Amino acid sequence: MQIILLERVEKLGQMGDLVNVKPGYARNYLLPQGKALRANKANLERFESERAQREADNLEQRKDAEVEATKMNGLAVNMVRAASEMGQLFGSVTSRDIAEAVTEAGFTITRDQVVLDKAIKTLGLTDVRIRLHPEVSVEIVVNIARTLEEAETQLKTGSAVTGDTDDAEDLVAAAVEAVDAADSDDAGEADANQDNQ
Repeated sequence: MQIILLERVEKLGQMGDLVNVKPGYARNYLLPQGKALRANKANLERFESERAQREADNLEQRKDAEVEATKMNGLAVNMVRAASEMGQLFGSVTSRDIAEAVTEAGFTITRDQVVLDKAIKTLGLTDVRIRLHPEVSVEIVVNIARTLEEAETQLKTGSAVTGDTDDAEDLVAAAVEAVDAADSDDAGEADANQDNQ
């Protein structure tokens, strides 16, 4: 099916482009969302008569989106979720959750603006793209942790906090002591064996 794009559509084309798409994609997404018109003589004439106004509106919206993107640049949102000791979430973080967290941070966005291939299912820092306008997007950091203290630690270190760090340090210290003790026992037995000979 041939359509006229009314705005830039990622991986498809720019405003005013005539493109061929599958009929289902056009009928179920592009046409109902107002992103395209069917390519026929009447719609082509209508688009050409409205083209200057559409381009002016698009330019204005793009400027607003670029201002918003500058404000959002470097934004990191913290999300507290229950997770296993290995860092697997009990549940997942979806585009709706991210949109709510960004809105709480002071920026109004919808879940449709969050570009997320699949739900996030582990603790840690994840870069997520927010599409503010068809031509403007910004990367934010989604920081998922079990507590706000862990979230602060993750932001500072840049890596996920999994397991209890105090327990991990105790285990490492105990392992080092065990190795040292085993080495000293082996050395003592070797000295005793030499004395017996």
